[in-house]
Amino acid sequence: MRVKVKDVMTTEVASVNGSTPFKDIAEVLIAHGVSAVPVVDGEGHVIGVVSEADLLHKEEFRERYYREGYQPPLRARLRHRLSSKGGDGRDKARGDTAAELMTAPAVTIQPHASIVTAMRLMEEHGVKRLVVVDGEEVLQGIVSRTDLLKVFVRSDADIADEVREEILERSLWALPNEAAVTVSGGIVTLTGRMQRRGDTQLAARLARRVNGVVDVVDELEWNVDESSAWRGR
Repeated sequence: MRVKVKDVMTTEVASVNGSTPFKDIAEVLIAHGVSAVPVVDGEGHVIGVVSEADLLHKEEFRERYYREGYQPPLRARLRHRLSSKGGDGRDKARGDTAAELMTAPAVTIQPHASIVTAMRLMEEHGVKRLVVVDGEEVLQGIVSRTDLLKVFVRSDADIADEVREEILERSLWALPNEAAVTVSGGIVTLTGRMQRRGDTQLAARLARRVNGVVDVVDELEWNVDESSAWRGR
């Protein structure tokens, strides 16, 4: 089973529109316990994202909507100081609505994308979450790094079943008495004997791609080393 973004994303998402004022955005972030919300138009199309970091361009956010002496996270303070040196930072400091404060375009992904694609997008753009949209850019949900980590909490039994049924039996047609799989703490151990060396190598590679697998210990043996035949020609 290849886990998709739609399998782990959050579908109940707080959002604001372009005309939402600064104070209301701050209240949405605090009420929902999030650090960013999508900005959508009247038809639900995502036009940007407004985050705590965007709001921190206004110094009053710290004092008025949290408490006296509140200190934002160090990373947020550094982003604020660095971005304030540029024109964009000054513009956001003067902004009063979501459309003026937001970061656009938003980094988005579609529900049927793989979680590997989601991880790569987050790494590429340096973000902790992605806005999930359909083909028309309409908001569908949010997927965070925490959501993506859910694939690693699969039970050992589920992982073993998938490796056995989807890889050994269905893909490589291995008989139950030929190859065996055990899983402990997400670590897959392959044992037994298969007909060709290439099949054992393929089994190990495919097992590493199964969601939830931490590592693969390949103890498979083989009857025929076809690579030797190719080298002899």
